[in-house]
Amino acid sequence: MGYADAAPTESPRVDHAARAGGERSGLRAAEIITHWTYLPMIARSSACAPISGEVYNTVAIISAPTNPPAEIHPDLNLAMRGYVSTTGTLGLVDYGGPSDPNAPQLYTLFGDNRTPSFSAVYQVYDWDWSNNRRGALISDWPVTLAGMVVTPTEIIRVPTSGGDIGLRPSGYEVMVLYATPNRITLKYTREDDVVLGYTIHIENICVEPNLLALYNSMNAAGRARLPALFAGQGIGRAITPEIGVAIRDAGSFMDPRSRKDWWQGR
Repeated sequence: MGYADAAPTESPRVDHAARAGGERSGLRAAEIITHWTYLPMIARSSACAPISGEVYNTVAIISAPTNPPAEIHPDLNLAMRGYVSTTGTLGLVDYGGPSDPNAPQLYTLFGDNRTPSFSAVYQVYDWDWSNNRRGALISDWPVTLAGMVVTPTEIIRVPTSGGDIGLRPSGYEVMVLYATPNRITLKYTREDDVVLGYTIHIENICVEPNLLALYNSMNAAGRARLPALFAGQGIGRAITPEIGVAIRDAGSFMDPRSRKDWWQGR
């Protein structure tokens, strides 16, 4: 399949592993520096306010719990990989090939179902599993994480897909694989890994405090159960004018700008 825009030209690279609350191999979680370091106290407190009316529950996973632990797993914690700025179309792009009518639709991240303005594009690092360290930049697609324009304190929601995670009639859409105060990883199946189905990483949000507390509790209890969320349910609030979004299919990072996949009908 051909790209709609040319491969990105070389540009100055800014390593977002530390800027976005990132870890590098060998760093402890306590050493992570988050975006909160740079935000005024009033903005932090407003962005991290609980979302009125939201109630969060859990589901049982249908696989073994993740190994290594989620906080140091480069498939669950995007900060382990990190990402760098690149160049490319700041908008939707058109690729050839089939599309999945049940794929998550990223415009449903937002309460008004808008196609957002794109503020930046990034490339995520691969992972060298043999040596347990960051690898080269992923080059399968020219962009593997997109910055989308938001209003600080805006509620960010679970993107809608064409299915659920197997508990009809409850209709849960996703399971939370990983969460910290400013990032979250959502999975569209009930395995505690990214091997099957779709996975979404969302950066630069203040994860709803009750959801974060529930995730931390389930994680500490051994991850036999993890938080489960409905389509459209609020997961947190934007803390800067940009959120970062990466989407994966069966573990592979995809281009989040792809119109035919994640923005159907736009």
